[in-house]
Amino acid sequence: MSAMMPGFKGRGSAENPGNRFDKIDFVPSEEEISQGLSPSTTFYKDTTKSIITYNDSPDVGFNAGINPYRGCEHGCIYCYARPTHEYLGLSLGLDFETKIFIKERAPILLRKELSARKYQPETIAMSGNTDCYQPAERKFCLTRSCLKVLLEFQNPVGIVTKNYLVTRDLDILAEFAKWNGVLVAVSITTLDTKVRSLMEPRTSEPKLRLKAIEELSKAGIPVMVLVAPVVPGLTDHEIPNIIQRASDAGAKGAGYVMLRLPYGVSDIFSKWLERHFPDRKDKVLNRIRSIRGGDLNSKEFHDRMKGKGVYANQVKDMFEVAKRKAGMQENMVHLSTEHFKRPGGTQLNLL
Repeated sequence: MSAMMPGFKGRGSAENPGNRFDKIDFVPSEEEISQGLSPSTTFYKDTTKSIITYNDSPDVGFNAGINPYRGCEHGCIYCYARPTHEYLGLSLGLDFETKIFIKERAPILLRKELSARKYQPETIAMSGNTDCYQPAERKFCLTRSCLKVLLEFQNPVGIVTKNYLVTRDLDILAEFAKWNGVLVAVSITTLDTKVRSLMEPRTSEPKLRLKAIEELSKAGIPVMVLVAPVVPGLTDHEIPNIIQRASDAGAKGAGYVMLRLPYGVSDIFSKWLERHFPDRKDKVLNRIRSIRGGDLNSKEFHDRMKGKGVYANQVKDMFEVAKRKAGMQENMVHLSTEHFKRPGGTQLNLL
């Protein structure tokens, strides 16, 4: 039996498994992997003709979302969005984090869709699929441009991110906060810098995410912490400390999501465990199966985000106790759509 090869520095996946819609598989050479040579990132134009996507899932907490980027350079090994790259004829492995599609017309499309008479104002989520503040945002600034459009229309927005870069837009987000139009959720999976560097290689370090919470809070922007995902047997024990540290930094609320591994994500995550935490692999996978009905993923609404069973209930209890000790509010903010207006016109509720 051959030894597990090391991964690429700065990348979550060391594999580029075959697309489940394709029969051609790309396998990097042992020399490439052993040398740890990190594949460079390539950006492609995304010519999508619409930008607001809608869903009817009762689990995600929003109906409308914007994703300026397809693929994510953060490289989180567990990312549930990885399989979406397969619809582009690419792999959910290295392709997902090295081939990033840029929706350059996102702000233009957003303005057009918000201006349409059929549009009914509602909170629009950013990062429902990939992180809107991933490294590409420094170069392309599509998230900031979209926020400017949403602010002009006074349409509320919810943001989830693992990147300190969100603080760049404090000026815009503070304007949203004046009329109860924004909520930012900073996702913290672990406070262990080593685990973070292996599991989420190009995200901001935990201390910078806590600093982002602090700066957002001081600017008067509603901010919460999202412990997501909780990785059973690897990061679950950190829940109380993450919530307390986030509360100390200014977070007023908290949420959590249990790890789920759809499609081929289960394979690359298992290989990642073998590569970096071989002594914990069986424990982690068995605990995931214990909350997923014996599988590594669940498609069932309601259960897929929190899991079910004895262990899932233990995590829920741990989370609730930690939140109470930290003085977290149950319902910290309800975003308002009553201020929505189309530039040059009057408020929607006056039409």
